[in-house]
Amino acid sequence: MSKPAPYPAPRPTPPPDADVEKVVNRLKRIEGQARGLQRMVVGNAPCEDVLTQLSATRAALDRVGILLITHKVRECLRDDGDASSEAAIERALETFQRYAQHLRTPPDADQP
Repeated sequence: MSKPAPYPAPRPTPPPDADVEKVVNRLKRIEGQARGLQRMVVGNAPCEDVLTQLSATRAALDRVGILLITHKVRECLRDDGDASSEAAIERALETFQRYAQHLRTPPDADQP
């Protein structure tokens, strides 16, 4: 007898839409920026240049986060069928608050 999965099975992949395509394209660009950062560090690029690129990469990730939150808010409100539903609004706000909490985390918070 097999053990049940520790978490629910993933939902079927929704058909691609403009929002999803936009997010995936941005993530691909961010992936390129991260590789560029690796090359800069290995190549001993000036610290100021590395930090500038790091800042740009972080900003790009934040923009993706905003796009995803926007998509989630629409999804929550659409799922309930009633834009004024308190439950849908609460789910959307919880999603936003989880992401916003990350934005307030100091950069060195993950240091031991």
